[in-house]
Amino acid sequence: MSFEWDANGYWLTRAVFQRGLGLIYFIAFLNVLNQFKPLLGEHGLLPVPIFLKYVSFRQTPSLFFYAANDTAFTVAGWIGLLLSLLTVTGISERYSSWISAAVWAALYILYTSFVNVGQDFYSFGWESILLEAGFYAIFLGARDVAPQKLMIWMLRWLCFRVMFGAGLIKLRGDSCWKSLTCLDYHYETQPMPNPLSWFLYNAPEWTRRSGVMFNHFAELIAPFGYFLPQPVASIAGIVTIVFQASIFSSGNLSWLNALTIVLAIPMLDDRVLGFIFRIRVPEVHASPVAWRIVVGALAVFVVW
Repeated sequence: MSFEWDANGYWLTRAVFQRGLGLIYFIAFLNVLNQFKPLLGEHGLLPVPIFLKYVSFRQTPSLFFYAANDTAFTVAGWIGLLLSLLTVTGISERYSSWISAAVWAALYILYTSFVNVGQDFYSFGWESILLEAGFYAIFLGARDVAPQKLMIWMLRWLCFRVMFGAGLIKLRGDSCWKSLTCLDYHYETQPMPNPLSWFLYNAPEWTRRSGVMFNHFAELIAPFGYFLPQPVASIAGIVTIVFQASIFSSGNLSWLNALTIVLAIPMLDDRVLGFIFRIRVPEVHASPVAWRIVVGALAVFVVW
């Protein structure tokens, strides 16, 4: 087995990631259209117009400082839904990197506007993770240019923080993770158990102990593989995808697990994804100098 650094390219990686993230945005804006008004609308449980009287734009930047009414919430939600469809179908990536960036920037601004006024209902970690991933997506570029590998590495860093941070929180939060007994309680106490949860709860004890051990491996060990040469990085990404899929299939944590699966895609190179999707990578050209400068400045900003 040979170990290689980025020898197989990341064109397919970028394309799959963009469509996956666009799908998460689509779900998020669909939730906005279904839930935002009864929760945060003019007559909702925590009305946004009242909230905005006590905060400044600098504290919570949002477009709704200029129009905080149910019509504005609905229009913004539909715009976000339609823009996310452009990314899922790949239309936003067909023309130029600047058009692609404009679509992703609009999605980021719109969803940030909802999150920043969402108060208790938008205070969950997956909201901020989606926004950070969505911000990076602005700089991924269109389909006719080679992806900036620096952006691939920044997305890997984001996934590492999500996974490794989750593992550390578990170890610090409850001794059951050290005694391998947390899955004795998880399936019945998690948010909205699904039909599979009952079978997993009643499975043999060794399966639950093994599940906790796999959790520790997937969250505390595998993430370090993200930064190693191929095929180690791809293997680590596949471990993350399998782990998140197991959680997704056994419970309901909104779209957190689906989002983390999308974040694991940058670990897979074009050789792996080409085997799965059987898509031929087209000829691409280098990004414009101005684009590379913008990406470099972003990397400096993130590191700083």
